[in-house]
Amino acid sequence: MFTIVITTYNRLPLLKRAIRTSLEQTIACEVIVVDDGSTDGTEAYCERLAQTEVRFCYLRNEQNRGHSYSVNRGVELAQGDWVKFLDDDDYLALDCVAVLEDAIALCPDAVICSCQAAQVNEQEDQLSLTVTAGPGEICRIPQADIHYGMLIEAIPFGTPVQVAVRRQAFLQTGGWDSELDTNFDDIDSWLKVAEHGDALLINRCLSYRTVWPGAYNYRLSLRDRLHTHIEIKHRIYERIAPVHRAHCPPFRQVAAYLRLHWGLVAFRQRQWRPGLAVMGWAITSVGAWRLLWRSRYHRAHLTASTRYVTKEVLRPA
Repeated sequence: MFTIVITTYNRLPLLKRAIRTSLEQTIACEVIVVDDGSTDGTEAYCERLAQTEVRFCYLRNEQNRGHSYSVNRGVELAQGDWVKFLDDDDYLALDCVAVLEDAIALCPDAVICSCQAAQVNEQEDQLSLTVTAGPGEICRIPQADIHYGMLIEAIPFGTPVQVAVRRQAFLQTGGWDSELDTNFDDIDSWLKVAEHGDALLINRCLSYRTVWPGAYNYRLSLRDRLHTHIEIKHRIYERIAPVHRAHCPPFRQVAAYLRLHWGLVAFRQRQWRPGLAVMGWAITSVGAWRLLWRSRYHRAHLTASTRYVTKEVLRPA
């Protein structure tokens, strides 16, 4: 039922951990590694493993084609009805797939499922845990509520290590956008997949995301992150169901809120001038500050984040 797709590029020591936690899942599943042209011994290691492990498949891009291309290639060749994403520097709890399968069995109309993730350092020490998303262990979000929930930060699908999608729904969207490579390409995919069915949120830590300087998104400028974030929010905004339109702030306020958000990110990094430049005119927007406070409040209190987003408890905690 499940295929785990791991994308990698020149990170063999970390990749070995990702592969191990995938092959050791309590429920057997297919594991596909898509190598984006590594030169560090990844090819030799994976080819040896493929000779002895029937559930393991290794694909190699002869030249570096990017993260999004590699994800799409892995999903296209997957045999599972559902695909669990995994970056090479992240890893899974050994019961991750089993818990996902149990949750999906309760909601056959679901096309996307997300769990909590622990943020860990290079020594695997836990730094933080992503927030819960509603009452109970498993919550269903009806399709009509998903995009509004994403707009106001009430539905935290998160990064690839947290997310699984129904393969057919993914293929119907055309896959990940290579023009967004490593810069919100995952969120862009979630919002498109969510047009095809309901969502599930699992309030249980089933995955581990490594926070370290080698992460690809650390190489992007704050301004690039801001501009792409605004574009992604606009794509979400366009998909909001009519039932929620009356609750939506003007998009100009949403864009201003994102300027404040990334400006504060810069301040935390002691980049004072870039932070002020990113904020720009948004500093004077009362509506933007209100949205910023609202989003921070939602992240801290997601169990009662909004009366407008329906979260049906499928299983008590």
